[in-house]
Amino acid sequence: MPLRRIIVPIRELSESGKLSGLLLLLATVVSLLVSNSAWSQAYLHFWETKLGAGPLVKTLAHWVDDGLMVVFFFSVGLEIKREVLYGELTDFRQALLPILAAVGGVAVPAGIFLLFNAGTPASHGWAVPTATDIAFSLGILSLLGDKVPFGLRVFLTALAIIDDLIAVLIIALFYTAELNLTYLLAAGGIFAALIVLNRLKVSWLPLYFLLGLGLWFFVLKSGVHATIAGVLLALTIPTEAIEKLEAALHKPISYLILPLFALANTAIVVSAESVGELLSPLGLGIGLGLLLGKPLGIFGASWLAVKAGISSLPERVTWFKMLGLGLTAGIGFTMAIFIANLSFSDPGRIDLAKIAVIVGSLLAALAGLLVLHLADKADESEAPADLALKPEVKA
Repeated sequence: MPLRRIIVPIRELSESGKLSGLLLLLATVVSLLVSNSAWSQAYLHFWETKLGAGPLVKTLAHWVDDGLMVVFFFSVGLEIKREVLYGELTDFRQALLPILAAVGGVAVPAGIFLLFNAGTPASHGWAVPTATDIAFSLGILSLLGDKVPFGLRVFLTALAIIDDLIAVLIIALFYTAELNLTYLLAAGGIFAALIVLNRLKVSWLPLYFLLGLGLWFFVLKSGVHATIAGVLLALTIPTEAIEKLEAALHKPISYLILPLFALANTAIVVSAESVGELLSPLGLGIGLGLLLGKPLGIFGASWLAVKAGISSLPERVTWFKMLGLGLTAGIGFTMAIFIANLSFSDPGRIDLAKIAVIVGSLLAALAGLLVLHLADKADESEAPADLALKPEVKA
């Protein structure tokens, strides 16, 4: 019985989608606490431990970012392909609103960041506040239960997927080191072979994964970030295998890979000086980009699209709720921290960017919860009196 009291709540959290977000949050808190404790040096040194052989010698932190996170990006690629083929992005007109909202949600935060940092060495980090963490954002919506219309959840899911696609393109185009043409051509050859397999309707997945390992190696050595290999492999996977793979990968990614990513990438020593630097141009550019830029970009682009008559709001979704959704999309976390690692080489600047991401994401989450709660209350107060007083009819 005592064991059941522990297992049942965990199962309920898992089924509701809240557990993955809570594990990410817990991993972040643990990592920050240990990094600022008596075990700080040992903990930081642990992530710098080198593993591998020959051309594949990397630190543990790099194996998480360049190895395990490829699996995460592979799942992102599967999700993008599924949504384009038979999901929310199949109908272009239906997909137009989240597409425009996602573009606005990338452009405005980048603009706010550059407003503070243009012409400075930190300007290379312009993409840090442009990303939305889909796991955390949907987790926040799940906290409100039935108070959030189904259309709003669908809209956020589509927006976050498009946001992920834009993030992948940004990483490929703007955060690529000096290219090695030989390795790049080898990666292109393997990708072409994967496309041929798909066209020939070869369904034996081990062959795709074997070629995928080669694709990962050559992309890694080419100078393009290794995670792009995960997305490219996903785009060639047979359609009938997508949902099965997504289901198989959900738990390993949510309960192992992403928490490990949080542990490895939030090993930050926080000092009074670093907290004070949150008000520096870099800290403000990231924090305000997430907290203000995301809702302004998403809300503004959606408003323009609806007013222009090229799209319409989802059913039961008000502008007040769209504002709350925009704030919720300001939770950057996983992808924002990932881009921060790619943006800077100076450890101090990387740590400051990560702290700004954490603070900005936390404030965006709290503001989003508050606005969505108030929006629900406003809907209740505007409901017809006879409907509000109508007794519940039991079957």
